[in-house]
Amino acid sequence: MGAEQRLADLGITLPEPPSPVASYVPTARAGDLVFVSGQVPFRAGGLPRTGAVGSAVTPEDAAEEARFCAINILAQLRAVTGSLDDIERIVKLTVFVASAPGFGAQPAVANGASDLMVEVFGDNGRHARAAVGVAELPLGAPVEIEAIAQLRA
Repeated sequence: MGAEQRLADLGITLPEPPSPVASYVPTARAGDLVFVSGQVPFRAGGLPRTGAVGSAVTPEDAAEEARFCAINILAQLRAVTGSLDDIERIVKLTVFVASAPGFGAQPAVANGASDLMVEVFGDNGRHARAAVGVAELPLGAPVEIEAIAQLRA
């Protein structure tokens, strides 16, 4: 079963890929790799949750926001390839978590995105990852994620 069918089975409809909010491109291709710029959890035209995880946003809600970041990553990848079935594998995710002082569960937040990649791509969705706590993210987002994906030959 391909990634597009898995996505449909999960009941996920990808949104239009979010447009950049500054001076950069949403994706860049180098050979068989696609680099996806940091995606925040935009949906319905905005960010439903803002602020630091561990104070304004619960870790559980932040994991849900990470899943929406991953959905936006998938939307960007489909825009490049035309079909997620053209993605060989997810190589790496870098997850930035706006963290309140003392919050150290960034890996649990990042699992919201990582788990979706495995649901959509199976074993080819397993990836290298960094989960990093930061003071602030653009627009007050609780999570931002960038990705590297490999295209099929």
